Amino acid sequence: MIKDNIKKQILESARIKEEMAESVVSDIQKATELLMDCINSGGKIYWCGNGGSASDAQHLATELMGGMSEHDRMPIPSIALTTDSSFITAWSNDIGFDSVFSRQIQGLGQEDDVLIGISTSGNSKNIIKAIKQAKYKKLKTITFTGRDGGKLDGLADVTIKVPSKNTQRIQEAHIMVGQILCSIVEFSVLKK
Repeated sequence: MIKDNIKKQILESARIKEEMAESVVSDIQKATELLMDCINSGGKIYWCGNGGSASDAQHLATELMGGMSEHDRMPIPSIALTTDSSFITAWSNDIGFDSVFSRQIQGLGQEDDVLIGISTSGNSKNIIKAIKQAKYKKLKTITFTGRDGGKLDGLADVTIKVPSKNTQRIQEAHIMVGQILCSIVEFSVLKK
């Protein structure tokens, strides 16, 4: 019974990724182009998300700063907005959690930068506000969401929607997409 459940989950994950190979490749390509333009113009890449998506933001920011396969290259400026615990707890306690990422973008974001917001549901208020603030400051924006994109749908320059409503499958796909973006960006830096 447990073996059947394991097999079912693996096959479901594979099926969703096969669907993505047909439905989101052009969106991933557009996102990659935005990131390469950002790096080529001296910009920085910001990441934000909540819970598991916060972990993904940190993981992917680290891939660009530290290097995926090549640690001898120069770091690619990449920052997870989820890592400043003093700011996050002070701001959330004093003002509110809904504006925790938008406040950081207000203070740090520049026109050549890119913000990537990760939200499984597409309805995270703090991600929505961060994307809106980034657009106001003329940053390029990318979102990773689930099936219908939620309230984030249409707000970003590029939205990568995983064709699923299952949180686990969406999160698995988000890290895959992030790894693809990071590997292509790293390769573009290495071939210069």
